[in-house]
Order: sequence, then C-alpha cells, then structure tokens
Amino acid sequence: MKILFKKLSLAFCMLTLVSTFTFGQKLKAKQTKVLTDRQFWLHQLDKMVKPVLYNLAKDSLRINMPQVTSIHIDNKEHRIKVQYVEVLGRVLSGIAPWLQLEGGDVAEVALRTQYRTWVIQGLKNALDSNAKDFMNYDIGGQQLVDASYIALAFIRAPWLWEHLDKKNQELMMKSIVTTRRFKPVFSNWLLFSAMNEAFLAKFGYTWDPMRVDYALQQMEQWYVGDGMYKDGSTYAFDYYNSYVIHPYLATISNIIGTKGKDYSNMFEKIRKRNERYAIIQERLINADGTYPATGRSIVYRGGAFHHLADMAFRQVLPKQLSPAQVRCALTAVIRKTLESPTTYKNGWLTIGLYGAQPDLGDFYNNQGSPYICTNIFLPLGLPSSDPFWSDPAAKWSSQKIWGGEDFPNDHSADLR
Repeated sequence: MKILFKKLSLAFCMLTLVSTFTFGQKLKAKQTKVLTDRQFWLHQLDKMVKPVLYNLAKDSLRINMPQVTSIHIDNKEHRIKVQYVEVLGRVLSGIAPWLQLEGGDVAEVALRTQYRTWVIQGLKNALDSNAKDFMNYDIGGQQLVDASYIALAFIRAPWLWEHLDKKNQELMMKSIVTTRRFKPVFSNWLLFSAMNEAFLAKFGYTWDPMRVDYALQQMEQWYVGDGMYKDGSTYAFDYYNSYVIHPYLATISNIIGTKGKDYSNMFEKIRKRNERYAIIQERLINADGTYPATGRSIVYRGGAFHHLADMAFRQVLPKQLSPAQVRCALTAVIRKTLESPTTYKNGWLTIGLYGAQPDLGDFYNNQGSPYICTNIFLPLGLPSSDPFWSDPAAKWSSQKIWGGEDFPNDHSADLR
C-alpha cells in the first residue's frame, strides 16, 4: 500500500510539474509575442503622441505639458509661449496620413477612431479663444514655421479639414493667414510661407502665388547637386534636406502643379532630386539603425528620415529601393532612437538623440520641438496590404554591404 501511495504521489508531482511548465511556457510565449512591424510602429506612435493629443482634447495641454527648453535657449519665455502650436503642428503632420486611412484590424481601427476624436476636439479647443488651450498664431516668427506644419497636416489628411465645422475651418484659415505678417528667415523658412499658401490653394481660399514663386525660385538657386540643396546662402551637412526641404518641395509641387504648367520643368527636376536624396538617406542608415549624428536639430531623432518616410508613403520610392527594405531600415531607426530608458520623462519626449542629452539641444528647442520625429511614421498611412507592410522583411543597403554581400556601387547624379 505504501509503495502504491509513493508511486501515485510521484505521478501527481510529475503531472503538476508538467502542467506548471506548460502553463509557464504558454504565459512566456504570450508575454514575448513578437509584434509585426506595423504593430510596433503603432505602439510607438501611441506612446509618443498620446500625452499631447489626449491633453489637448481635455483642454489641459497647457496644464500638463512640461515647460522644458534647451540649455542653450535664446529666449526661454518666448520659446515656452510658442511650444503649444509647435507641438500640435509637428504631431499632426506626422500622424495625418494614418488618420486619413480607413480600415485595418479591430485594434487599429479602434485606436484611430480614438485619435480622430481627440484631434478634432483638440483642434476646436486650440481655436476657441475661451479655452485654456487656445493657441495664438501672432506672437512670433516661429509660428510661421509651426502653422506650416499644421497646414501640411491638413494637406496630408483632408479628412481632418472635412470634419471641422465651417466656423472652425474659418478660424483655422485666419490663424494660418495671420502668420503672413512674419518675414521668413532667408533659408528653408521660405518653404514655410509657401506651404501655408499651398494649403490655402488646396482648400479653395485666395492664395499668394508670389510667396510660392519666391520660395521655389530661390530653392532652385540653392540647389548644389546630387539631390541636395543649401539651406540658405551656405551649405551645411545636416538633415534639413529631409526635415523640411524635400518633403515640402514635393508637397508644394503636387498642389501647385494642379494650378497650371508654369513650373513643369522645375517640378520634374524636384521629382528626380527627391529620388536621388531618398537613395542617399537609405544608405545613411547603418546596419544597427544608427546614422551620422551631424548638424543642428539632431534631437529631432527619426525626423531625420522625414523625406525617406514621405517617399515611401507617397509610393514614389526609386527603383533601387524596395518598400520592404525601407520599412526595415526605418523600423531599425525607430527602435534605436527610442530604445533608451531616458527617451521619455513622465511620458514626454526628452531633448536628445539617444535618450536625454541636453547638450545636443539648439537655442530654439523647447518641449514641442522633438515631436517632429513623428514624421517617420508617415507610411502608417498605407494599408497593411500594401507591399511596404506585407512584403517579407528585407535587408537594407548597409546590412548587405557590411554583411559581405556583393552590391551595386553608388554614383552621384547631375540633376541641375
């Protein structure tokens, strides 16, 4: 009897161990479920922009958004005043294509529905002079910049414009027109003025062709070759060709190109230069997702690849770049630039490239500035069935070259 009892006890223990092990394995598998690239992007987007858009929808952005500025700030009080329009424009310009998109799995549709609700209510609060989060557009030249990012968001997501009531459409239009009083810096800022006019042209308002023409003609003078422009009178090896110049030129040319054929030759050059610079951008992404940390505004993190993301979203990548390799390269950038435990402080982006790195900030950076990195998320405006998302993972150029694979050589292009 004792022997039988011992055998039964041993069997029970073994069964318990097997059951516990099986449950543990299932739990571990559930906890370590690998996200698809799209799920990973959506998770990072939600984590990044939720504090901004949730608080604006609740009329509490000014209450809860930290008043942080660069340690090199030129005018702290002023930079804090403008940070609210700044963060709104930068966030919206990046997530606009995704807000425009329809469909997706149940979780994504629910997330988009929530964000659409927050954005529309947030815009109404920002335009309501009686709201705590009311945003002025007439307190400094920086708001010419920030208004253009809001204009860009509406251009990328007409859904947003269509779901604002007529009163708020008029208030939004007048807010953007207000920034005409500010003289743009003789640099990429000319494109901010032009983008605001392109917005007016797209949505049927009176627009100023001269502001557009001046920007286009001057940028043509600043073209230096191999797909790159100077940002003003001198060339700098930074990412402003991606932060602003190429995406803005592409968007402006697409809109103004529908108004006539005056710029046909120039717009064809812009298209070819867009392609060449996209090739350069993809090659700048190292095998581990890092890239050269050079030039001003480096704290814009993944915003350094605004142009490459925009080309993918608009489905105009050059033939040398497959959508899948661009997706994988951009995913690596997102992982690398956001993986540091000090990337966020109390849910808000810190000033830095890899986590909090205060000394990397510039004199114009405030809490809203780093949110331009949302522009790396532009391809979320493509459905999950698009080859960008559905094609199998592919190596990007640096992975192939530094992995010892044979690879086509690279040559500059004369696109004057």
